Amino acid sequence: MIILFGMPLVQVLLFGFAISNDVKDANIAILDHAKDNVSREITQKLLSSGYFKLVKDLSSENDIGKCFRSGKVKEVIIFENIFARNLDKEKKVNIQLIADASDPNTANLLVNYTTSIISDYQRELIQDKQLPLQIEPEIKLLYNPGLKSVFMFVPGIITVLLMLISAMMTSISIAREKELGTMEVLLVSPLRPIQIVVGKVIPYVILAFTDALTILLLGYFVFGMPVQGSLLLLLAESLIFILMALSLGILISTVSDSQQMAMMLSMFALMLPTILLSGFIFPIENMPVVLQWLSNIMPPKWFIIIVKAIMLKGVGLAYIWKETLIISGMCLLFIALSVRKFKIRLQ
Repeated sequence: MIILFGMPLVQVLLFGFAISNDVKDANIAILDHAKDNVSREITQKLLSSGYFKLVKDLSSENDIGKCFRSGKVKEVIIFENIFARNLDKEKKVNIQLIADASDPNTANLLVNYTTSIISDYQRELIQDKQLPLQIEPEIKLLYNPGLKSVFMFVPGIITVLLMLISAMMTSISIAREKELGTMEVLLVSPLRPIQIVVGKVIPYVILAFTDALTILLLGYFVFGMPVQGSLLLLLAESLIFILMALSLGILISTVSDSQQMAMMLSMFALMLPTILLSGFIFPIENMPVVLQWLSNIMPPKWFIIIVKAIMLKGVGLAYIWKETLIISGMCLLFIALSVRKFKIRLQ
């Protein structure tokens, strides 16, 4: 009954609220060399549109790279020196728009929205002064200049496959042993619960890690997906994520009495949230606050951030330590709960 009536309800709510490619409250930073009335008016027009949220006023161009590597800013807008005076005398000025194109869809939307707002301001200025004025945006796309969609899909596909394959296969295999009765033999044996858990995890760690290597090789050689950062760090992060997914699969198996139930729980609890609430396709910032909070407990969200940061931005552990700790903490939590479940069955 839960599956028949609960799943459609959750699907409608998730698809209705989560699927949106519109931009809302996107984090931007502004580097205003001029600080004159025109640059302030354009800034105010951008912020009052509802599409952008100013999170940082930059003091120098050296801060731009740090903002993008931290992942807190999606776009940086740069006003040149004596902006208003140049517009008044030369009748033409440039505004530089720098966007994080690791998510090409979002970057394209942000640039288009910014350009449109600047064009609206330019038309208002022309009507007011009755003079031919031109404000020309200069667009620069970081990390993915060609706006290739594969740069977004490869990290997402790695995450989805590792999550589903690792968790689902582990949960189904253990549930199968319950159905056949072989799990009871393990539970009454001298083996400790942690030994049973580790024994179940190791084979799937090897299989999932092989899958991760295969996807990375295909992405690099077939689709030209770069690896700007440390390959060893990327593999280490993948291993941590695999262990977390496997431990989640074991936890699912401890509450499932059959393979069918384990599969349905895995699909229902993992597939839709992984695709919709991880930021893989749809920007999390555009979702309702409740779903944004819910996305924080979705492990794929943090792993996608890690993969994009290493592969596209070339960052090190100093920039992704928080996401690494979150995934590691989830892994330890799921393992502890799984072992506790086994202990309960032994008593």
